Amino acid sequence: MAFDVLPGLGRPFRRVEDPRLLTGGGRYTADLVPPGVLHAVFLRSPYAHARVLGVDAAAARAMPGVAAVITAEDAAALGHNPALTEIRFPDGRRHVEPPRLPISQGRVRHVGEIVAMLVAETPAQARDAAEAVMVDYDPLPAVTDAEAALRPGAPLLHDEAPRNLVCDWRKGDASAVEAAIARAAHVTRLAMRSPRIVAGYLETRAALAEWDAGRVTLTTPSQGVHVLHRMLCDHILGWPRERLRVVTPDVGGGFGPKLPPYPEQALVCLAADRLRRGVFWVQDRSEHHLGDTHARDLVAEITLALDAEGRFTAVKVQAVANFGAYVSSVNPTIPTGGMAKVLTGLYDIPAASIAMRCAFTNTVPVDAVRGAGKPETLVLLERAVDHAARETGRDPVALRRLNLVRAFPYRTALGYDYDSGDYQALMDAALREADDAGYAARKAASRANGRLRGRGLSCHLHGSGGWGDETSIVQVLPDGTIEARTGTQNQGQGHGTVYAQVIAAAFGVTPDRVRIVQGDSDRIPRGGGTGGSSSTIISSTTLSRAAEAAVESGKETAARLLEAAAVDIEWQAGRYVIAGTDRSVSVFDVAREAGALEGRADFADTVVTWPAGVAVAEVEVDAETGAVTLDRFGCSVDAGVVVNPLLLAGQLHGGFAAGIGQALMEEARYDGDGQLLTATLMDYAMPRAGDLPAFAHALEGVPSPNNALGIKGVGELPTNGAPAAVANAVADAVGAHVELPMTAEKVFRALRAS
Repeated sequence: MAFDVLPGLGRPFRRVEDPRLLTGGGRYTADLVPPGVLHAVFLRSPYAHARVLGVDAAAARAMPGVAAVITAEDAAALGHNPALTEIRFPDGRRHVEPPRLPISQGRVRHVGEIVAMLVAETPAQARDAAEAVMVDYDPLPAVTDAEAALRPGAPLLHDEAPRNLVCDWRKGDASAVEAAIARAAHVTRLAMRSPRIVAGYLETRAALAEWDAGRVTLTTPSQGVHVLHRMLCDHILGWPRERLRVVTPDVGGGFGPKLPPYPEQALVCLAADRLRRGVFWVQDRSEHHLGDTHARDLVAEITLALDAEGRFTAVKVQAVANFGAYVSSVNPTIPTGGMAKVLTGLYDIPAASIAMRCAFTNTVPVDAVRGAGKPETLVLLERAVDHAARETGRDPVALRRLNLVRAFPYRTALGYDYDSGDYQALMDAALREADDAGYAARKAASRANGRLRGRGLSCHLHGSGGWGDETSIVQVLPDGTIEARTGTQNQGQGHGTVYAQVIAAAFGVTPDRVRIVQGDSDRIPRGGGTGGSSSTIISSTTLSRAAEAAVESGKETAARLLEAAAVDIEWQAGRYVIAGTDRSVSVFDVAREAGALEGRADFADTVVTWPAGVAVAEVEVDAETGAVTLDRFGCSVDAGVVVNPLLLAGQLHGGFAAGIGQALMEEARYDGDGQLLTATLMDYAMPRAGDLPAFAHALEGVPSPNNALGIKGVGELPTNGAPAAVANAVADAVGAHVELPMTAEKVFRALRAS
């Protein structure tokens, strides 16, 4: 269905979910626990690396209320949790992927890895039982730094991975890059470390497994039930798919780590099946930090070559990526493919190459978190651009303008095809939004107050991804409502509103007559879930086609009601009309006559789009303490056709906040023994409202030709761009590079050093 026949889109429609959520009507997994279920607690390793010589659970099993203690021996039949993506060595070998079992057999490889599961009548009884389990550990040396893990003599995590090497991954034409560097008039080099982060979602993970006549229903927060259902049944539990139903109710944030299957989900299913009773587990905040996948943790050096006019001729990155203790679900392509997608940024760079070594360490596995490999890449690139401008005496804005891509479609040096855009217009809009003309006066005012002001830009983009394995169903019901079922999964983004707008526009009705159904492997035939900023691309386009099919299915009934031939029936704004007359019947009248109208559609476009933006940040730095105040932040955005500008603004604000937090304060830190020093929110800093300015944005959208509605995925775009803009602003104020997160201590030291 072409966008021009969906006139209801593009309006700032308020979220239909909010009245329910704001009045306490939200129903998350922990709200759905029925009386009489058993409660699970997990005993986790206090060591980063150790042999497990024995687990004595006899005393725990004899304690009051204890229904089961499940150890590695009891879970031996469970299978490997495999990666969903892959990378390869230069010789074609697949990445190294040792077994990742729900309970590791004989060895633990990171603090927080599960050693046993305790199931009891109450949470307190389960916790008491966990304390009674005696585990005989033989501690081993640990390594948490990826570069150190790859050195000869480092502690070895897996026999299958000599020197802890997951993969030595390459992309691009290295020879062309080296030739361009040799010819360059100027070469800029910059080395950086991107800090590890946690997702920090409001709702921690939970799992409720209920047994009924040999079938288990797993209720759990996720980013898509079908991925979980498939992986749990086919690989981990080894069950026929009809034996398990997966349901996801309201979800309080996902950001990536709620996509993969986790050991706890498999183990509560196993316990429910064996005990023939419901089993419930809910994660505490420290378990989130110790057990859910982390992100980033990259060490990289970038080389940027320029000719005499300042045009970029080549870019090269050499990097080491920390994979943690195991290969998580989609991480093979996160630091690697995520970097490759955006390494050339918004710039026309004719040669590019990446050489990345991926390492196992005694840390929590790493995987996608909002941005998925792109924020750290764009910090690297945009810092290098600012370095090049300073080293060659050029204005950072002018240098960027000179190198922006000007014609579309555009194929990058690493083989990605940008669909559409106007990057010069984005730059113009960003500078207008940032009040470029007033910057000099603001800088002078800061100096007069004894503070240092700096400004930073970030030209950034995102390559939307995810799985288009989607079948959407639309039903027009006799009660005057429309039900739409789709395989993506809302986690707070507002799917119920955006999809309702699409359906309402297709049928010529108001969105309040549309009900969106997600998160049920029984009711929705298939879906790839939500990830990669592609939900609106996948579900909106597929739902619009399903709506067309539903309309078509009603034409015979409409013709009968109107006493006309079906070939004479036309569809006009929610009504079936006899062509050339004023005789018509509403879609709901037809649905009542037919019993219901149904349309189905499979995703038929591509998930790939290339939203882009230019962010401008201004900071003030206290020269006496190093404290950074983010004073102004604005961005121009190309999100293609915008379905709902109000929800778009919400996505931008949340993404900006996430990126700013990563730039200024967030870091998951380990000590040399592999103990996580930031296992609570007392130690892991996240941005609060007082840390953030009012956000401004300007829309400069160019429709994508890659899908029927012309939309581009925007959820991760602001997180990609914000850290680089803030990093450049701080460096501009201080006059020196500062490693992320740019805490007051680091800025203070940089000021003293410079």
